This record gives sequence, structure tokens and C-alpha cells, in this order.
Amino acid sequence: MSYPILLTLHLFAALIFIGTVFFEVLILESVLKKIPAKAMILVERGIALRARKLMPWVLLTLFGAGLGMVWQRYLPLLATPLASSFGTLLALKILLAISVLGHFLTAMFLLKSGRMNARYSRVIHISLFCHMVAIVILAKAMFYWQG
Repeated sequence: MSYPILLTLHLFAALIFIGTVFFEVLILESVLKKIPAKAMILVERGIALRARKLMPWVLLTLFGAGLGMVWQRYLPLLATPLASSFGTLLALKILLAISVLGHFLTAMFLLKSGRMNARYSRVIHISLFCHMVAIVILAKAMFYWQG
């Protein structure tokens, strides 16, 4: 697959994933505190069901396209990531992305094992939010911090 197609797929998947995390952390948590408990449970359940169906495909696209981009263009830079600021920032971005995948897998494990609770969910979402902010900053910085 060509690099421009991989880049477009990667960006759209990132928009969906980051947008979902931002919505859940910055908007949904505040709204849920203002509605009755029964309604809150229904809203959370509905969003969780949709997210469980959609997010695996979004993450597959995000990581698949990212790996394709690395394979086509950036593999030589990652052989010696400290040799350039671009390579270093890309390596940091990839490490954060691997951590995001670990968060997602942890959340899926907790859900399937019945151990997911509000506290775990909140910690995972806040951590993902912080990871996403850092990844976006690194993604932009890679092209502007030259040295």
C-alpha cells in the first residue's frame, strides 16, 4: 500500500481514537455527574458496547498503517534513533503508542474478566488522555524540532 494511503488511514484512525478519548475524559465524565444514576448506567453501557465493537478495528487500522509507514519510510531512522531529533521523537512516539496498546489490552482483559470498575476505567482513560496529548505533540514536533 502506498505511503499516502497509509498516512491517511493512520490519521483518520488517530482522529477517531483520540476524539473518543477526549470526549470521554473532557465531556462525558462531566455530563454523567449531572444525570440520574439509572440514565448514567444506560449511557455508559451503550457507549461501552459501541466502543468494544469499533475500537479494535480503529486500533488495528491505526497500528497497521503506522507499522506500514515505519516499514516503508522510517525503519532506517529507527536503527539509530538517537542520531537525529526526528528519529528520537519517532521512537518516543512509538513507545507511547505501544503503551496505549497495552492500556487497551489491559482494559479488554479487565472487562472480559469482570474486574473493570469505575476507578480502573478512570485511571485508564486519564492515562490514555495524557498519552494522546504527548503523541500529538511528538507527531508535530518531529517535523519542526530539527537538530
